Amino acid sequence: MKNRALVALLVAFVLALPALAQTSSTSQDQTTASQPTQNTASSTDQNAQTGASATGKPLQPPAREGFWGRINPFARKKYVQRQTAPIRDRLNELDELTAANSKMIKDVDSRAQQGIQLASAKANEADQHAIDAGNKAQMAQQTATQANTRLTTVEQVVGNIDQYKPTNQTEIRFRPGQAVLSKNAKAALDDLATPLKNQRGYIIEIQGFSSGHGQAAIATSQKMADSVVRYLVLNHEIPVYRIYVVGMGNAPVQGTEEAKTTKRTSGGRVEVSLLKNDLEQLATTNAAPATQR
Repeated sequence: MKNRALVALLVAFVLALPALAQTSSTSQDQTTASQPTQNTASSTDQNAQTGASATGKPLQPPAREGFWGRINPFARKKYVQRQTAPIRDRLNELDELTAANSKMIKDVDSRAQQGIQLASAKANEADQHAIDAGNKAQMAQQTATQANTRLTTVEQVVGNIDQYKPTNQTEIRFRPGQAVLSKNAKAALDDLATPLKNQRGYIIEIQGFSSGHGQAAIATSQKMADSVVRYLVLNHEIPVYRIYVVGMGNAPVQGTEEAKTTKRTSGGRVEVSLLKNDLEQLATTNAAPATQR
């Protein structure tokens, strides 16, 4: 009787043993299954908060199966692993794709920024070249205009090189029979000759007139004209080649009212005329561009 009771207890224990093992394994599987989900959720939240890209590391299943998993074949975790393996593979694939896309986006953005900077630098360089070319063209136009103006002036001067125009005239009076310059005569010659220092393109025409007749009047007029020439050469350093002198004697003055009436002059006098051509204008035109530089 006692043996039967012992056998019954043993059979009951053997039958209850799988149920207890299955219950323990199920609770352990639920804990293990919830743990990867929580880890995945926390990892996703951390990546969303930090703004970092996916790491691409594969999810590793737990290696240990527990004590009851080895005893009860129905409560092993391989079933759960087989069910979650496709999900893990898909998540790993998405992480890899996300990491690759992030890298590609960064590379494209970097190349785009470099291209924009290079294009901007080239545009600025082209603008600077265009500005320089415009300035050079403007300078060339100004130089051409100045050269054309100077050429026109030179042509006019060369065409009128022998055309002297009277600019100033002075009359020197002498006492009868004398050829000495008075104080007033010297002052008048000073006013005429002082501005001529370092000038070009002028000549001085001196004509002497004297009362009397014949060679005597001519000699007297020549003597008075020579005294004027001597004063200009010695006191004002007027070149002799710029002075044209002639003794007219008692000849009438051409082109005056006196020539039409009396036709003769009375008393001694010398007419000093300053004549200029356009060489002075040419010198002024040539000096102006040099001053502008």
